[in-house]
Amino acid sequence: MSRTPPPPAAIAPVAATLLGRAHDLGTRMARRIRAEVTYYGGQGPVVFEELAASCRRNTELVFGQLAAYCTAGMEPAEETGRRAAREGAPLGELLHAYRVGSEFLWSELTAAVRAADAVTADTIVALAAWWVNEGLAAAASDAYRETASELLLQRDRERSVLVEALFTGVLTDRTTLWEAADALGLPVEGPFVVVAASVSVPGREALPGVEPRLLAERIHSAWRLLPNLQVGVMATRGPDAEDTVLRVLGDFTTARMGVSPAYRALRDTPRALRLARLALARTPGEAPGVVRFDDGPVALLVAAAVDEATRIARTVFACLLELPGEERSRLLETLDQWYAAAGSAAGAARELYCHRNTVRYRLRRLEELTGRSLQDPRAIADLSVALHALRLLPPPPEEQ
Repeated sequence: MSRTPPPPAAIAPVAATLLGRAHDLGTRMARRIRAEVTYYGGQGPVVFEELAASCRRNTELVFGQLAAYCTAGMEPAEETGRRAAREGAPLGELLHAYRVGSEFLWSELTAAVRAADAVTADTIVALAAWWVNEGLAAAASDAYRETASELLLQRDRERSVLVEALFTGVLTDRTTLWEAADALGLPVEGPFVVVAASVSVPGREALPGVEPRLLAERIHSAWRLLPNLQVGVMATRGPDAEDTVLRVLGDFTTARMGVSPAYRALRDTPRALRLARLALARTPGEAPGVVRFDDGPVALLVAAAVDEATRIARTVFACLLELPGEERSRLLETLDQWYAAAGSAAGAARELYCHRNTVRYRLRRLEELTGRSLQDPRAIADLSVALHALRLLPPPPEEQ
């Protein structure tokens, strides 16, 4: 910030006189700012005594520089800027206040200069040049921005800790949950969903800018970056909120994501994260896309006992898992579509773009390989559990 040209020496006697009136001038300046700057007016957050004290310090700084023919430090202006940032005052309002205050002091100074003898036009020009470069507003603005950046980093660190506590289940008391939700901008009661996105490079977000993009759709969320995952919890109130979340996530065309079922209580976030990670594990290979966890009863039971469920899958599908990858995938996809079509071979055939007799042939092949009949309700239940559990197993080597 420039400090040239220096203040004109001929102004020193006038400035010294005004310096002696600094208390009165500061008070009048505060009244002017209070009348003209919205943030500082009426019942605003800054009390008049505090504003007047700041105005007096700046008055003493300006006229002290002129009276002593020197360049003093900008500490009062810098402290004003730092305080404004800490209190959340808009920077535009702070700079407006400095413009009003500067105009007030300039009018007082020029009136006193005109009444003084031996002050030439050249002196007035030099005074104006110094005034423009004097830099109180710039000093306050720089301090404001620096402090605002520090506060933002601090808030980000605190927010990150709260999100981590939410995902790990440290927050269980309702009062603590309420305080954390308030700090994160989330409601205490849902519905919510959790997203787990695979991170390709540690420290790099899989979904850069996702929080403001969701907020633009009126979806509040909180995110945490882990070494291998970016995880987030979203409040999905409203009839179309979940669809909106999926639409926004779908815009990240290079990311792999798993989405939990909807849940109501914020304290259930750790469980929802586990389900989102299970959904993420179902994404094939490294292919991008969004996979939602099936929130049906069977899927939830499987997720609650992963070890037992995967043992069931290996037992029920033991022979099928030994087949070549293409045949194995074709048979499992057929069984999945048969369940989706409520046991209708014709319905499954429409989704698979094949003849219904082809579906029936594949289902008979599955019955042979598993030793279970699709006419037996108990066998149908066994196969459903095994099919859901199979999604939790790592893919065979040829599919990885």
